[in-house]
Amino acid sequence: MEINAKNVLGGPLEACSYSPLTGFFRDGCCHTGMDDVGSHVVCAVMTEEFLHFSLKRGNDLITPRPEYRFKGLQPGDRWCLCVTPLAGSLSFWSGSSCGVTKHSCASTLGGYSGSVERACVLIQCVRRLL
Repeated sequence: MEINAKNVLGGPLEACSYSPLTGFFRDGCCHTGMDDVGSHVVCAVMTEEFLHFSLKRGNDLITPRPEYRFKGLQPGDRWCLCVTPLAGSLSFWSGSSCGVTKHSCASTLGGYSGSVERACVLIQCVRRLL
């Protein structure tokens, strides 16, 4: 599949991770389509803190799910996250100093009327984006 998507910086969308293989389409990129109701468009480096936060909210990113070609995530893994829950989780991110790295936003899909850009910044508050 050819990807002509733009990242939040306006450049070409870069891959997030091939190991583990991420993305709604499991092609390494955080782009989306009509079937992706969660909008898996934010590329982030997982931290133990975020993995446990996500688990507490009902999104288990740790347990392997072979039926979805999902081996489970560990701290340090790069993964495409859903923008909607992230943008709605402001209480988790508040109070931290934030900074976005070039690579993180280069791997995060643009064009979501500011919500992806905001989630990109918010994820940095956990530790760091790609």
